[in-house]
Amino acid sequence: MITEYVRLEVRRTLRDTGFVIFGIGMPVLMYLLFTNLGANEAEWRTASMVGMAAYGALGAALSVGTGVAEDKSLGWLRQLRVTPMTPRQVVTGRALTGSVIVLPAIGAVLLAGALVNGVRMEAAWQWGAVAVALWLGALPFTLLGMGNGYRLTAQTTGVVNVGCNLGLAVVGGLWFPVELFPDWLRTLSSYTPTNRFSELGRAMTEGTAPGAAALAVLAVWTALFGTYAAVSYRRSAKTV
Repeated sequence: MITEYVRLEVRRTLRDTGFVIFGIGMPVLMYLLFTNLGANEAEWRTASMVGMAAYGALGAALSVGTGVAEDKSLGWLRQLRVTPMTPRQVVTGRALTGSVIVLPAIGAVLLAGALVNGVRMEAAWQWGAVAVALWLGALPFTLLGMGNGYRLTAQTTGVVNVGCNLGLAVVGGLWFPVELFPDWLRTLSSYTPTNRFSELGRAMTEGTAPGAAALAVLAVWTALFGTYAAVSYRRSAKTV
């Protein structure tokens, strides 16, 4: 039952023209634009590739919440409650959907890096490691999106998710190197989930393991966003 539910939600998402354009195409376009203006050093092409792949995954993960809010407004969540699926299976299915739809966004940017910008790594396994690291690291953003979707209206969720997307991307250093930030903003950035998220991918490009600090910060944010999603779901269950 849950497998069929995830398959249905993934198909719905990938058929959404807006998701394809803004969730997959936009990060690729921004990556190619940022890396082909002015100096086009190999190190920057690689770092920006990871940052934009993380940005694509961030947007795709948050979009799960937009779908949740739309389903809530259309009564789809109410219909799910009369099926044999338990509330836990519904929430798990949505989380699994998020883990699937981030893959095209990640893969598209990595392909652009390899095929268009000529990014190279010392070993072939590093490409797979970057993809897996970003795939696993996107979980907290899926939970954040779900929390917004269960708590807010469809229109408000869309606005809040866009704000989260842009704010976390910029402050987290996904668009621009944090080395260009003033000291106070660089310190703040190190505590954001997006900064540590992209650090997972950068570590893989260098052939090293992610730092303990990155894993700890991500774990804390995952717990916070997971709690937010659970509380929001319980609240929506009383009203939908």
